[in-house]
Amino acid sequence: MNNNSHMRRSPRKSLGQHFLVDGAYLNRIMKAAQISSSDIILEVGPGRGSLTSRLVDSAQEVICIEIDQDLAGTLPEKLGMPSNLTVVNADARQFNIDAIINSQKYKLVANLPYYAATPIIRRFLEDENPPQLLVVMVQREVAKAMVAKPGNMSMLSVATQCYADSRLVCHVPAKAFRPPPSVVSSVVSLEPRSEPYVAREKRDTFFSIVRAGFSARRKQLKNSLSHGLGIDAGIVATSLDKADIDGTRRAETLSLSEWVNLHLIMETTVE
Repeated sequence: MNNNSHMRRSPRKSLGQHFLVDGAYLNRIMKAAQISSSDIILEVGPGRGSLTSRLVDSAQEVICIEIDQDLAGTLPEKLGMPSNLTVVNADARQFNIDAIINSQKYKLVANLPYYAATPIIRRFLEDENPPQLLVVMVQREVAKAMVAKPGNMSMLSVATQCYADSRLVCHVPAKAFRPPPSVVSSVVSLEPRSEPYVAREKRDTFFSIVRAGFSARRKQLKNSLSHGLGIDAGIVATSLDKADIDGTRRAETLSLSEWVNLHLIMETTVE
């Protein structure tokens, strides 16, 4: 099999490969990424290079992380061996970020496989050197959760917004991909906060409380927290009262600042 046949081969379902081919949506991603000639771009899942070709024309340096060995091996040649392109055959959930970025400032642009989108995004947001900006393609339901407001919040909403300001860029129909996926996709822009809402050393406790709150979404918050944390209902009720939160509310109605305030009150109890 020659290189050209490698480039034409069918996408692998096992890797969740759906290649974005519609130029209008590729341009929307480029606009959202606000790329300058001095930017270093990390692209996860370049696939056949439809977006990569635009990135190398605009950025100082483009580093691609591609899990598919065949695509990783043929992409540079397909794009004409650009001097500012590096392709690494690796899994974005596991590779050593700092070994590739070397503590430099960078932006992340990615058309993420649906099955791995959430862990990949969280990994970059929690890194000691997070991207200056993330522009990612995810499943529409995931995107909606990332940008949700109180009343529709979820564990993913809190986890994302704890680290970054989130904004929905656009929805992308299935027909914009080859092959078309069975769901609608969305592009989300995430701008990491200079100071996350919760300090690194307190994240485990914070997310334990949030996770407990969402553990039984149909239950009132006071019951979810008591059951999820294994804490006496009276102690939970007192904590909620101190945080000025009605215990009969449900977890999805709380704002991020309310979760942060509740954590400050409950952290010694949970620890």
